[in-house]
Amino acid sequence: MSPSTAFPALANGETVFTVPASTIKYGPGALNELGDDAKRLGITRAALFTDEHVVETEPLKTALDALQAAGVETVVFDAVKVEPTDDSFRIAAQFASEGSFDGYISLGGGSVIDTAKIANLLATYPDDLMAYVNAPIGQAKPVPGPIKPHIACPTTCGTGSETTGVAVFDLVREQVKTGISSVHLRPALALVDPVTTESLPAGVIAATGFDVLTHAIESFTARPYRTREKPALGARPPYQGANPFSDIGAEAAIRIGGEHLVAAVCEPDNIEARHHLMFAATLAGQAFGNAGVHIPHAMSYSVAGLNHEYVAKGYENANPMVPHGLSVVINAPAAFRFTGPAGPERHLHAAAALGADISNAAPADGGELLALRLSDMMRATGLPSGLAEIGYTDDDIPALVKGSYAQQRLLAQAPCPVSEENLAEIYQAAMKYW
Repeated sequence: MSPSTAFPALANGETVFTVPASTIKYGPGALNELGDDAKRLGITRAALFTDEHVVETEPLKTALDALQAAGVETVVFDAVKVEPTDDSFRIAAQFASEGSFDGYISLGGGSVIDTAKIANLLATYPDDLMAYVNAPIGQAKPVPGPIKPHIACPTTCGTGSETTGVAVFDLVREQVKTGISSVHLRPALALVDPVTTESLPAGVIAATGFDVLTHAIESFTARPYRTREKPALGARPPYQGANPFSDIGAEAAIRIGGEHLVAAVCEPDNIEARHHLMFAATLAGQAFGNAGVHIPHAMSYSVAGLNHEYVAKGYENANPMVPHGLSVVINAPAAFRFTGPAGPERHLHAAAALGADISNAAPADGGELLALRLSDMMRATGLPSGLAEIGYTDDDIPALVKGSYAQQRLLAQAPCPVSEENLAEIYQAAMKYW
């Protein structure tokens, strides 16, 4: 694999980073306070977004009871698609546009939260969906301003979408995932109740939990913010690169995930581990929503977009697809081997936080040790051994590269330049780890 060359700090480059962040409420029982929170945000008529798997659960009843007690009129939209598409986003936006809502609530995983973000956006500032989609796939039109209050209530310990200004979907006709990014998409409140994770299947905990880890590791190893040109006033991007604020949350999330993820998956009665993982997800969301993610996430978009036949553990009742967290982590060991030379100390630090033994290691070993530790955790939790196990072959690499290379907004956060040839080599290395 080609050696990585880090971006240098610029003498007259960026010296400032910003910290836009959602308000967070965390803890068992937090969902009982949803009605009061909605009232405080001025919500009188709410659209509550969820999916068919959550609609029959106790958390939805808790949410509706809390809203009713607070006198908040609530209309439920339960047709959110797991791993949403451009069509499912448009259907949700039509519902929002016709409902005269003054606030939004999402109860579910990242797919539900992202769907609520886009429904809120398109109902507030009507336009074609692709107008707001990130370039070069969409027109990258800036979101004009604030949207209506959104309370995001995650029920999976993974995406961190409750704290970010990003929404991702499958653009079906292009067979690729893409998204919309704006500080205005950040929910007004992330209401995180870890009790909602207690009944999740082990496979869902695994996929979403590894999304937590890759978010955090990518944020920690991202291109430093001081390697960027100073932007024009008002033009600082949402993804700024690794910075002192994002490092705090990212490192903590890596440590928590390294300690608790395997237990959360493999020990069904270990509720404490699931609660810890839920907190790690929120920390990682704050970090990557500020610093950005890079190669594993860019590669994941085509891994998920080109495969609609795989049935993952824990997702047997959903349509065949590669869950987002799996599509990310399955690329991650190979990606971190590639980026390791661009930031050896950072990668070694991340490996140690994840639980690797670095007692006799040199900084140059960081990428390899990080990859090995991550692979060991994947194997321990029953994840596939690489892209080949989920149905890909070497013949698919050109199409995979095409989809991932289009994600320049993400690849720009990598600690080193990334070419199409580099991506092909990383996909090749990710075909089988053990």
